[in-house]
Amino acid sequence: MRTTPPPLRRAAVLALPLLLLALLVGCSDDEGEPGSSATTTTAPTGPPVLDAALTDELQATTDAVVEEMGVPGAVVLVTTPDDRWETAVGVTDLETGEPMETGLRWPLRSITKSFTVTLVLQLADEGLVDLDDTIDTYVDGVPNGDQVTLRQLADMSSGLPDYTNEAFIAAFSADPERQLSVEELLAFATAEPARAEPGTDRVYTNTNTLLLGEVVEEATGQPFAEALQERILGPLELEDTTYPISPDDWTTDAVGYQPDDDGELAPQPVNYSVFGPAGAMIASLDDLAAWGPVLATGDLVEPATQQARLEGAPLDEGPEYDSYALGIGELDGWWGHTGEGFGFTALVMHDADIQTTVAVAMNASQLESHAPTTLFRELAPILEGT
Repeated sequence: MRTTPPPLRRAAVLALPLLLLALLVGCSDDEGEPGSSATTTTAPTGPPVLDAALTDELQATTDAVVEEMGVPGAVVLVTTPDDRWETAVGVTDLETGEPMETGLRWPLRSITKSFTVTLVLQLADEGLVDLDDTIDTYVDGVPNGDQVTLRQLADMSSGLPDYTNEAFIAAFSADPERQLSVEELLAFATAEPARAEPGTDRVYTNTNTLLLGEVVEEATGQPFAEALQERILGPLELEDTTYPISPDDWTTDAVGYQPDDDGELAPQPVNYSVFGPAGAMIASLDDLAAWGPVLATGDLVEPATQQARLEGAPLDEGPEYDSYALGIGELDGWWGHTGEGFGFTALVMHDADIQTTVAVAMNASQLESHAPTTLFRELAPILEGT
């Protein structure tokens, strides 16, 4: 039975080996259906008014989902051009009972992929790379490297294996604090044959995005962290967002939990080096909410590039999305990204029609479903007024 957290506390503000593979990739097989309407009335085009009745419903829904799923703690932020609502529910630490707070910084896990792919799209706009380039142009030794394109890496259709294989699990289990380089992670993957022919299916792997991080470094001549800061974090003034490059940077404000073999929530290792450009970033919820509309509307890339970016399809294996495209996913008509691993989950989604962004972070992973996605699917209809 899953450990039940201490009594939930909230503050609302208005205005290893068996679980390791799933832990790193954060897969969920649950499928949801996009919302639909039985009427012919025009959908709202302006942001919702976050009045007391609406925020009371948002709070009640958040409380219910967190309690039902057994999540120790969660934070939620909803923003519109003129308003915001945020809440903190539960605790940061099951042992101390420290109440959750809204201003904490959170591991983004796979939301990092949306930043990495955005960098590649910027480079494509500048003519420094082409999305139809094959990966062997930039990285040697990749299975089917003369066939796999950057586009296929971005939309998870490369057919490449993930690095979370038996060799990786053995190495990590022997020393969970060992700092692994991206090159070491890729060596675990490239030692395996291709899983499928490029373009034949869509299986979500971290290997794809690690390779795109290598493309960023090769094309810019900069370390990934520097390119990220210069091209995205700096221009957007995301001052509470970082890409950790050493154990000294592996700081988190909450304890991450995951069910152990007995179903009890257990603290997870803190090691960001096993994610690299596929999942190592950290951010505050405010910065994550600021990233949401930029990602969904394509403010940092050319309009034609953003249009191509949104051309996706359902994943054959991976996290719960209605559709996955180039480093971005769709849920119920909202666009953004989710993340999961080592005791943390996160989500950011934006709806351009109602100009609303939802950002969620929780300190539990590998539950019955991706908890932020479960919560989001409950919050979205409320915000849409449906």
